[in-house]
Amino acid sequence: MQNKIDHIAIGCKDLDSGAAAMETILDVAVPLGGKHAAMSTHNRVMQAGNESFLELISIDPEAPEPGRVRWFSLDDADTQRRLNERPRALTWVVNTGDLDAVLSGSPVDLGDVVDFARGDRTWRLTVPEDGSLPGEGLLPAFIEWSPGPHPSTGQQDLGIRLKTVRLSHPEPEQLVSLLKALNIDHLAEVVKGEPGLSFVLKTPNGTVELD
Repeated sequence: MQNKIDHIAIGCKDLDSGAAAMETILDVAVPLGGKHAAMSTHNRVMQAGNESFLELISIDPEAPEPGRVRWFSLDDADTQRRLNERPRALTWVVNTGDLDAVLSGSPVDLGDVVDFARGDRTWRLTVPEDGSLPGEGLLPAFIEWSPGPHPSTGQQDLGIRLKTVRLSHPEPEQLVSLLKALNIDHLAEVVKGEPGLSFVLKTPNGTVELD
């Protein structure tokens, strides 16, 4: 299977305030999702087109400490400061049919492979041990799902469509070279600037960019 965008993750300080902010921006209410017991986080999810989804994620205040650093840099002090201001683009996740091949061919450390399960679905995801985001937050996590329909097919379609994952970097050619090595250069737009990640979305209110 060719690598493709699986989902985009938008972090928030808590799901209620995050959902309210996203409804103002997107003009839709992101439906409740589920909990991630291994990471003590929870989310809201909805389809984003082309068998992908948008995830609004935060630390679950009702969950016990996970016994490890949470994913997507959610325990990082700077990330928490930024999320206290408003929801932020955290990371993007790429769906692959052969996660082991991605890891063995990667020129950079993408993290450990962690196994997850919910109901009868399982998935494997790259998660750095220290909870950081690879490549200054510009490189994605990689996910491999167990056989079956993509999870987005069971989520609500509220008309939101992901148009572009936009990556900003002071040396864009260097970043493009790395994306090519990972066989994902076709999945993102790279522009020159300070390191940054944003998602361009088509919404009922027109096109918006979330960073």
